[in-house]
Amino acid sequence: MAYILGFFTADGSMAKNKRGAHFIEIEITDKELLEEIRTVLGSNHKITARDRNKKCKISYRLQIGSKEIFSDLLFLGITPCKSKTIRLPKVPNKYFPHFVRGYFDGDGNAIKGYYSRRDRKSKKSVFLTRFISGSKLFIVDLQGRLSDLAGIKGFIYEGDGAWVLNYSIKESEKIFHFMYPLSGTCETLFLKRKKKIFDSFFAKC
Repeated sequence: MAYILGFFTADGSMAKNKRGAHFIEIEITDKELLEEIRTVLGSNHKITARDRNKKCKISYRLQIGSKEIFSDLLFLGITPCKSKTIRLPKVPNKYFPHFVRGYFDGDGNAIKGYYSRRDRKSKKSVFLTRFISGSKLFIVDLQGRLSDLAGIKGFIYEGDGAWVLNYSIKESEKIFHFMYPLSGTCETLFLKRKKKIFDSFFAKC
């Protein structure tokens, strides 16, 4: 569930209609992951496809009406208008790697590549891991918690109306091992296309 909380913190929304019904919603382009999230939540709600723009991928939406889940999210500090003001929820240390992985799958990215050295005869590997949020409070909290639990510092900068927590190649390897548990452990939800970027760069035993 910590993974789902992280993913929802990044990519979820919540609303209450005029009749007092409470809803939570996740809309993403990865149907397989959304189906897995639905299973973990014990939901039988329908996943609907949305094709808003021919230039964009089809997105899939899961909407659940639940006052109980809505209230639990409020208790954790997740609100309907959360993008600019959210703080890092109080997640126990043992579940925090799953929360971080969920948030990364929702609002993070990994970038790998190479750049030419000054002598132009050799190239150096580059790998960056980024977490993005409209809330500086959240990003600062996340940086501090990852520093305590994973021993990484990173740096924060503002760009395109959002705050970015950035980690270089050595710290990215620590994040990789921090976020992805060994096979056979519990709560192994993850977005496969993002994990493949790490797998192709860092050999994991």
